[in-house]
Amino acid sequence: MIKPIAKLIAALNGNLRKGQIAAGFSWGLLLGLVPVGNAFWIVLFVVSFFFKHHHASKLLVLAILKIISGAVAPLMDTVGWAFLHIDVLQSFFTALYNMPFVPLTKFNNTLVAGGLVSGIVLWLPVFFLIFLLVPLYRNNVVPRIRNSKINGVIRKLPLIGPLLDAVAKAALPGK
Repeated sequence: MIKPIAKLIAALNGNLRKGQIAAGFSWGLLLGLVPVGNAFWIVLFVVSFFFKHHHASKLLVLAILKIISGAVAPLMDTVGWAFLHIDVLQSFFTALYNMPFVPLTKFNNTLVAGGLVSGIVLWLPVFFLIFLLVPLYRNNVVPRIRNSKINGVIRKLPLIGPLLDAVAKAALPGK
């Protein structure tokens, strides 16, 4: 878990484009909201590697959302139930369910449908939010942290040393 955090910190502080970091957060959100264990999640995970984005931020957001998935599951269930009960789409859902292999996606599960719909709806807002926050972090937060007195004290702590070493290693070109 330290390595993705270190790579994210290195990317935020480095020259990585803010669009790649924002896309990684958005992919992590989408994958984190869709439950694991169905063909939909596997396809989304594989497809995500065909797009240019920061994989460490994707994995970090994915891990965080999977940890708190119990807290967001009721909301995803409600969204999925509302989506699956749209009258206009009932014949479409029936046709999908009768196709070969499509039921393996478990699209008719309220958690899967709710996670997919929520992830798609939140994709662009999260992308633009992170896109705007990365420069604010780089220009305002990083200089304050570097110049703070507590920074020297924190660097000497035994648990922080390995994290800072991992960040420095992750920041090296070609890593």
